Amino acid sequence: MKLRYNNKEIKLVDCKSFFSRFKGFMFTKDINYSLLFKRCNSIHTFFMFESIDVILCNEDNIILYYYKSLKPNKVILPKKGVTRVYELPVGYFDINIGYKLEVIE
Repeated sequence: MKLRYNNKEIKLVDCKSFFSRFKGFMFTKDINYSLLFKRCNSIHTFFMFESIDVILCNEDNIILYYYKSLKPNKVILPKKGVTRVYELPVGYFDINIGYKLEVIE
């Protein structure tokens, strides 16, 4: 799978299993792909080695919130209307709230 925004793409991993959702990017260095958490509206960055960008979307992949360069040991509390969370390397996309992300299978 790939995540596309403004004609730029990045590899996307759908975190479906308990372990993949639990681990996320914890203990990961040199992040060069993105993660998708469905049925999710909050995250934490405990036990992470790098900052990440976090995009929170609704069911239609419309961007509702964007956290640029979220540092380790931070928490994003639950947000109303959010059903999908994307984590990706810092600065990969230049995000605008209200725009749509595209997932390519």
